[in-house]
Order: sequence, then structure tokens, then C-alpha cells
Amino acid sequence: MPNGFPARVRIYEVGPRDGLQNEAHPLDTDTKLGYIERLVAAGLREIEATSFVSPRAIPQLADADALLLRLPHGDGVRYPVLVPNMRGMERAISAGATAIAVFTAASDAFTEANIGMSVDSSLEAFRPVLAEAARRGVWTRAYVSTAFGCPFTGRIEPERVVDVSLRLADLGAQEICLGDTIGVGVPSQVHELTARHIDAGLPLDRLAYHFHDTRGTALANVLAGLEDGVSCFDASAGGTGGCPYAPGAAGNLATEDLVYLLDGLGIEHGVQLGGVLEAARFISGALRRPLASKVGQAGGWDPSTGRATDREARQRW
Repeated sequence: MPNGFPARVRIYEVGPRDGLQNEAHPLDTDTKLGYIERLVAAGLREIEATSFVSPRAIPQLADADALLLRLPHGDGVRYPVLVPNMRGMERAISAGATAIAVFTAASDAFTEANIGMSVDSSLEAFRPVLAEAARRGVWTRAYVSTAFGCPFTGRIEPERVVDVSLRLADLGAQEICLGDTIGVGVPSQVHELTARHIDAGLPLDRLAYHFHDTRGTALANVLAGLEDGVSCFDASAGGTGGCPYAPGAAGNLATEDLVYLLDGLGIEHGVQLGGVLEAARFISGALRRPLASKVGQAGGWDPSTGRATDREARQRW
């Protein structure tokens, strides 16, 4: 591919978990299941389904056990779930989880607000979780939030991010995902973080990015990652999401916007734009608000006719 772009990209869908965890009114399990079924039908094969944190902390995802037991399986779909500690891990395994994600940050202030412990303490809490996952053959991912900036302390030095990433990798995390939790990152930072991780010995195929579009830079940051050869990016159908512990954190990068970009660049990913838009409209209808994503509003585009495609004729609310 030109500019060093990877030939194929993994789209890691976070809508059912990250997209719904900050909603004021929880959705019922049937609605979440309908959302996930549409995502699967669109061709998405990695869908972060829910979180096994305490229901008191995230009541929007209190039905994690029931939801996981009802998910459609087959077609090579993987449903990672977020777990905060061994108690969450035990719940997840009991519900049939075969892939998990743990989460810390590059900022102590953020981890204190988010999970009530320092970064060092969080890593110690994840040690037995990741060890148990390895023993059971469970796939593992680790999030490093605030990799571009913290809402409490400001700029995060790149070497701090790399240090946390390497410690997670040493604990056994198979994939490290760097998160722009409050959407302050710009492409030059993506280039720097990618280069520093490679120089530190973390292979490109173990690195992923999670961008929020708070300030409109998410797709620009994806392009920077593609130029560096990164091949996994998180997205949320409909652009839903935000972090309850990060003031000012707006929605995630919309899956439909990411798919449109990758299609235009000729990069394979296996996801159908029309199907993603159907899932995005389904969840926006359930949340009773219009789509905020650009492609959600405009639809796709057919270069042979010059006409918009997969565009909804009218809003339903």
C-alpha cells in the first residue's frame, strides 16, 4: 500500500461497551442484543460486548452476565469483555468469556478517579487476572487511557505511556491499546507514540489505537497510525460513548466514518458500510437522538453516479 499503509485493518468495535457505559438511562438487554446482532451482520468480528465491573459503578452494564450468555456465536466473532479484577474475571469466565480487556492509564490522577487506585496498584491487580487468562487460553488486551493527555494533570509524557505499555506486555497482555480518552491528540503525537513503542520492542501487530473525536481529530489520527503501519483501530457505531470519569470526553470515533475512510483508501477490513449504518441508526433510535457521525448524516457515496448511498430519508425523532 502507498505511504506504508497496512493491506488490511482490524476494526475493533466498542459500541456495546464503551458506547453505552455513560448513558443516563440504561438500555434493556434485548436492545443491546439487537445492536450486537446488527454489528455482526455488518461483518464486524471483534465486538467488545460489555463490562464485568461492579454494577454499582456502571449500572448501564449491570446485565453483563445475561447478555454474554445470549450473544450470537460462530462466523469467527470474538466478544472481549472488560474486567477490573479477579472478581470480574471469575464472573466473566462463568458467563463464557473467551477474551478479556483490562484497563489502566498513563496518569495516576485518572486511575484514582476511574478505579480508585494508582497506576502501579492497578498493574498489580491485573497480574493475577492476566495470569489466569493465560492459563485458560483467553485472549487479552490492555488499555492505556490518557495516552495523549489527562483531564486532571494535562500533558502526558510519551515515555510514561511506553513504560506502562511495556509493563502490561510483560504481565502477558497480548494487545496494547493506547487511548486518547479526552480527544486532545494530534497526528504528530500518534507518530511519536508509535515510533517510541516500536523502538522499545513492542511489535506493530500488538499495538492498537482508541481515538475519541472530541475535537474532530480522530480520523486524522487514524491516518497517522496507518502511515506508521498500525493495523487495529477502535470505533463505535454511531459515534456513541464517553468516559464517566473523564470530564469533557465526547463520543468515540464512529465506525461508519472509519469504514468510509478505509474504503476510500482501498484498505481491506471486511465490514459493510450499509450494515454499520443500520446498526448505528438502530442504536441512535434506541437512545432517541440523531446520529452525530458525518457518514451517518450524509451516507456513503457512489463514485460511478455521484450519489449518496445508504442515506436515511428522514429522522425518526
